[in-house]
Amino acid sequence: MRAQLARLDAVLVQALIAAALSFAHIHDVAVAAGQDGWKAWAYPVSVDLLLVAAWRRLRSGTGKAAAWCWFIIALAASLGANVATAGLLDLGDVPAWLRILVAGWPAVAFLGGTLLAHSAPKTATGAEVIEDQEDGPEPIHEPPAPDPPAIEASPERPPVPVPAALIDHARKVAAEHHTRTGTPIDTPTLRTRLGVPEPMAEAIAAHL
Repeated sequence: MRAQLARLDAVLVQALIAAALSFAHIHDVAVAAGQDGWKAWAYPVSVDLLLVAAWRRLRSGTGKAAAWCWFIIALAASLGANVATAGLLDLGDVPAWLRILVAGWPAVAFLGGTLLAHSAPKTATGAEVIEDQEDGPEPIHEPPAPDPPAIEASPERPPVPVPAALIDHARKVAAEHHTRTGTPIDTPTLRTRLGVPEPMAEAIAAHL
């Protein structure tokens, strides 16, 4: 774990140093090409943002050709500024072609960032989908399942004779249950309270 953290710290420090130096070199080239004040600082920000957008598109796995194109353009701008400030170019007398490149860079960076951020990945067209469906295996037609056998209706249960006195008692029990709980009594509860078989309890409930 400590070895991994050490490697991570070293890579992070190296990346920060490289980014800071490249940032300063692009700023110096912009100043030498006639861009001053906040405009000179906007150039390195623009280059770094284009690099990040191209790298994110490369990581997404879609549109890699366009992502590589804009990544190389942004990398060339960064490396070109590093080389130009290494003494190979007189920053006091910048050639006209470099002034043109610096002046036109914002439009190029805006175009690249817009294409990378808003271009959608290609999807399969309707013709391709139809072809894929035609090339696929034919569906297997299974024979229809046989109809389930008809279930004979059970004969109706003959009515259970219930004494009138038992019905009157059941009504009192049901009224007491409704007063106590606020809900009508159900058949299982009525059967339990009266202590009668289930068919008789159902017959009594039908009279209530």
